[in-house]
Amino acid sequence: RSAPDQYKLRVPHTLLRVIPCIVQRFTLNNVIFSAIISAMDKIDRAIVSLLRRDGRVSFREIGESVQLSANAVAERVRRLQASSVIRHIRAEVNPAALGRTLEAQIDIKLQSGTSAESFEKAIRGLPQVVTAMLVTGSFDYVVRVACLDRDDLVRFTESLRATAGVQETYSRVILREVRVEPA
Repeated sequence: RSAPDQYKLRVPHTLLRVIPCIVQRFTLNNVIFSAIISAMDKIDRAIVSLLRRDGRVSFREIGESVQLSANAVAERVRRLQASSVIRHIRAEVNPAALGRTLEAQIDIKLQSGTSAESFEKAIRGLPQVVTAMLVTGSFDYVVRVACLDRDDLVRFTESLRATAGVQETYSRVILREVRVEPA
């Protein structure tokens, strides 16, 4: 059974020729939708895997691993970046090297009148914040912080309660982090 025209996804044929993709159909509440899913081949997956291990690996080195020229690898990486498969290539800095020796995760429940946008604006740029994730469940956010010491963690948590619309926090100090390297 065909979906009404208003629910059909319209994709220009020129786009389908330019971007390598597949069209996948799936059913939701008896309405068929079409979705474009970017197709990554084995070479793209190998390139992504190599870059996840070492973001500084050269296109020449990647090319040797996947039997492509450096220019072909560079073009694939540009395409992966343009399609947001690769979002960032950046250095991961050890917070302890910057004097931030205490890392913690803080579950945060916002006050009923506090919007997600206002909370995110309040924590943006705070030196302790490493990442913040909007989550489902009993709490609204999980914030990973790197603090100078326990006192800095206490000051940071109290500051959130006073200025960022935070109702409740639950903190856990990170003792060790296990990194799972890509296969």
